[in-house]
Amino acid sequence: MKQVMGVHTYREIAEQPQALKEAYEEALRRKEWAESYLGDNAVQQTLFLGSGSSYYQAITMAATYRSWLKRPATALPSSELLLIRGQAVLEHLNTVAIGVSRSGESTEVVKALESVEGLDNWRLAGVTCYADSSMAKLGDSLVSRLGAEKSTVMTKSLASMIVGMQTAIALVSDRSEERLKELEQLVQAQEARVQEGERLAAATVAARNFDRTVFLGMGAMFGIAEEGCLKLKEMSNTWTESFGTLEFRHGPKSIVDQHTCVIVLVSDQSRDAELKVAREMQEYGAHVVVAASAAGEDTAFADTFVETGLVGASDEARAAAALPFLQYYGYFTALKRGNNPDEPRNLTQVVLI
Repeated sequence: MKQVMGVHTYREIAEQPQALKEAYEEALRRKEWAESYLGDNAVQQTLFLGSGSSYYQAITMAATYRSWLKRPATALPSSELLLIRGQAVLEHLNTVAIGVSRSGESTEVVKALESVEGLDNWRLAGVTCYADSSMAKLGDSLVSRLGAEKSTVMTKSLASMIVGMQTAIALVSDRSEERLKELEQLVQAQEARVQEGERLAAATVAARNFDRTVFLGMGAMFGIAEEGCLKLKEMSNTWTESFGTLEFRHGPKSIVDQHTCVIVLVSDQSRDAELKVAREMQEYGAHVVVAASAAGEDTAFADTFVETGLVGASDEARAAAALPFLQYYGYFTALKRGNNPDEPRNLTQVVLI
C-alpha cells in the first residue's frame, strides 16, 4: 500500500484548537508561576531562549511581554547565551531565563540554561510540551501536554506554547481581564481558522507555481513571519525568506516578480503602512496574501485575504491566529512538489550537538 504523505503533520495542524485550549487553561492554573517568573518587578532582564521554531516563538513571547508588562525582555537564540554570552546579555543583572523547547531536549537550550545555572542572580524557567524533559528539570516550566507531536515540524506545539506563555503574561499585566478575554476569544475561534486556513492555503498554492515566497511582519508578527518562512522551507525544501514588513522595501524587494508570493501579516497599529507595502509588491507582479484582523476597502486588492479576527484586540493576542494558514501553505506546497511533510530532508525532531 502506498504511504500517505504528511498524515501526522496534517492531523497535528487540525488538532491545534484543542492544544491551544489546554495550554490556555493550564496557564490559568499556574498563576503562581506567572507571578514568580513574569510578575517580579525586581527582575531587570528577562530572556526568552530557543532554537529554530522555538526561537521564533520566543520573539513573539518577548514582544508580548514588553507590550503588556511595559518591562524589557529579549528573545535570543540559545546558542548566543551558550557561546557568546558577554555579547548577548548583561550577566550581572537580576535575570529570569526562560527556555523554549517543544521536546525540552534540544542540546543548545539545555546547555545554555546549564551554563548560567550557578549564577546567584539568575533564575531558570521554561515552556515545553514534556514535563519530564531535561529542560523542565532545570527550571519550573509551563507545559503544553496536547502540543506533543509525532511530526518533525512544529505546528500545534508552537501555537499552544505561544498561547500558554501569553496567558501567563496576561495574568500579571495591569489589564489582565482584558488580555485574558482576548486570548479566550482567540482559542475559541481557532477551529474556524483551521478550516478556513486549509481552504485558503490549498487555493493559494494551486493558483500559481511560485519560485519563492516572502513572509513579512512586524513586532509580535515578525516571529510568526519567521516561523511561516521556516515551515515552508522545512516541509517543501523551497527557498523562502522573511523580513520586517517595511524593511523589505530597502533592497530585498528587488527579488519580487510574477513568480513570487508575498505574505504580509498585518498589525492593526501599522495597518496603513504595511498595506502600502503589500500593494507595491502586487504592482511588481507578486501574488499577495494579506492576513489582517478584518477585510475592508483597503484590503480589496489582495489576491488572497486571511481574516485573523479579534478586531479591536491587541496585535499580540492575534499573533497565533495566522498560523493555520501558514502551516497549511507549507503543507500543500510540499505535496505539490512531491515532498513528504512528515519527513523533511536532513531534519530530526530534536537537534542534538
